Amino acid sequence: MTAGLKTVIYPVKDLARAKALFSALLEVEPYADSPYYVGFKDAGQDVGLDPNGHAKGMTGPVPYWHVTDIRTTLAALLEAGAQTLEDVHDVGGGRLIASVKDPDGNLIGLLQDTVAE
Repeated sequence: MTAGLKTVIYPVKDLARAKALFSALLEVEPYADSPYYVGFKDAGQDVGLDPNGHAKGMTGPVPYWHVTDIRTTLAALLEAGAQTLEDVHDVGGGRLIASVKDPDGNLIGLLQDTVAE
């Protein structure tokens, strides 16, 4: 079961430039600002900047579906023909993520918060 698309992660090559661009676009400062991830909140959406995204195989923005059981959802996607891009792992604060590539090459992200939001 999903709770919808609530997060989009952009792979970026120049984190400082991307942070300035999204700060101007969203007219807010980031809520998370580290060398490995910058995150913004706007209108109920999380917008993330990942300077390591290209190295992980991200070819463009990746929408993340918020799910209640990431491992079950990942298994169902793999059974349906998706290929693992990034296996389930904890990115901190009880947040689990994974991503797959569908048969058409589209990227699908999965996100599960294991602690109450």
